[in-house]
Amino acid sequence: MLDSAKYTPRLRVQYRDVIRPALKEEFGYTNDMQIPRLDKIVLNIGCGAEAVRDSKKAKSAQEDLTMIAGQRAVITKAKNSIAGFRVREGMPMGAKVTLRGDRMYDFLDRLVTIAMPRIRDFRGISGKSFDGRGNYAMGIKEHIVFPEIEYDKVDEVWGLDIIIGTTAATDAEAKALLKAFNMPFNS
Repeated sequence: MLDSAKYTPRLRVQYRDVIRPALKEEFGYTNDMQIPRLDKIVLNIGCGAEAVRDSKKAKSAQEDLTMIAGQRAVITKAKNSIAGFRVREGMPMGAKVTLRGDRMYDFLDRLVTIAMPRIRDFRGISGKSFDGRGNYAMGIKEHIVFPEIEYDKVDEVWGLDIIIGTTAATDAEAKALLKAFNMPFNS
């Protein structure tokens, strides 16, 4: 394990030394607290119908998500019963984890430099998936693009939702921030 007193993620140093001054100049901020920054990254795996048939699927998704994030994931449970889908309230349906601080920067670095280039037929990510308040959401069809997951030991290939929360006030500011982190937007 790395000693946290000596280790600072590469992207955090880049944000502090390069990205913040560039954003301050580009948008003409008068106060350093106006400069947008990353707030959190939320990862989610929804098991759906597989979890209804086999309750161990949510546990498997939790273990995979824990390995990807480097932080223990929690199992998400159904809030309501839906008879048509055979879902009962409290039934395990997936897993989620929220990353902040150094783990957030480490995950973003691995996502951009390692995982995204391993996606089949990858042509960049959509620049339109912002929510109007500076947060970005994307999905990955196969969680096996992350190097922490051993393909031979995977019993199920999951989709992965990634939500990147920023402190940006507008989508343009958030997109400029993520572009500075080398997010490969296609538009």
